[in-house]
Amino acid sequence: MSLTLRPLHQHFAAEASGLDLTRPLAPAEIAAVVAAMDQHAVLVWRGQPMEQEQQVAMAKQFGPLNPGLKKIGGRVERMRDMALIDISNVDPDGMPLPRDNPKIVSGLANQLWHSDSSFQAPAVSYSMLSAVKLPSWGGETEYVDLRAAWDALPERLKRKVRGLEAEHFALHSRITLLGDDGYTPDQLAVLPAVVWPLHRIHPGSGREVLFCGIHCRRILGMGVAEGKMLLLDLLEHATQPQFRHSHQWQPGDLVMWDNRATLHRGRAYDLDEPRELRRTTNDEVLEAARAVA
Repeated sequence: MSLTLRPLHQHFAAEASGLDLTRPLAPAEIAAVVAAMDQHAVLVWRGQPMEQEQQVAMAKQFGPLNPGLKKIGGRVERMRDMALIDISNVDPDGMPLPRDNPKIVSGLANQLWHSDSSFQAPAVSYSMLSAVKLPSWGGETEYVDLRAAWDALPERLKRKVRGLEAEHFALHSRITLLGDDGYTPDQLAVLPAVVWPLHRIHPGSGREVLFCGIHCRRILGMGVAEGKMLLLDLLEHATQPQFRHSHQWQPGDLVMWDNRATLHRGRAYDLDEPRELRRTTNDEVLEAARAVA
C-alpha cells in the first residue's frame, strides 16, 4: 500500500493511512511522509500502537531525536530510552501522581499554546505523540496553522512584525505563569534563551510563518511591556478558531506535527485518571529525506 491522505481542515491537518509505522519505511515512503508534512503540517495516524522501542526507531527515520526539557534533568524518568518524552500524569507503576507533584505542575504548561523546543537552537522539526492510555474525558490536543495565521495577518501588522526577533526561554511559562520555580541555577543554565525571528520561512513549503508562542518572553529592541502586549496580540490572532484543529485521541493513535509551522496545546482532563502519551521530537535534519521525493 502507499500513503493515503484525507484532509481534516481547510488550511492544514490530514488523516494518514496506508503505511505501517511499526516497520522500517522505504526511502520513497519517508519522502512521501515528508512531502505530506510540508503540505499539511499535521498528520493523524489511527491504529498504530507501538512499543517504546518501535516509536524511537520510527522517529529516528526522520532525523536525530531531541530530548527537550530532559536536558535539565532532576525528574524521575519512566521511559526506557532518553529520546522518549513522557507526556503523562502517572508514576512508574502507572498510578496518577498527586496534583502538587512537580511533574504535574510542569506538565500543565502543555495546556498553553507552544511549539516544542522553540527555546533551542538549532531548530527542531517534527514531534510525534503516541497515545497509550486515555482518561474518560478531555485531554484533546489542539493545533493551529502558523502559515495560515501569517497569511491572514493585517498588512499593517505584517510590516511591523517583519524584522522583529523574539527571545524564547524554556521555562518562561512554567516560572512566570505556573509558579514552577524550583529550578537550580545549574538547571537554568542548561537551556539558555535563544532568539528567533517572528516572521520566518518554512523550509519545506517555502510559506511564510508567524512564529510566536508561549515560550516567547520578550521582543528584542522593544520595551518589555510593549513587547509583551504585541506577543499576546499575535498569539491571540494565531490561535483563532478558523486556524485550529482539535484531535480527539484514541488508544493507538500517533499524531505527527511540524513545530516550524504549527502551535499546539493539550486540553484539561481529570488528573485523578491516568493519561499516558509518549513523544519524540526530531532535530531539523530533513534534507536527505526530502531529496528522495
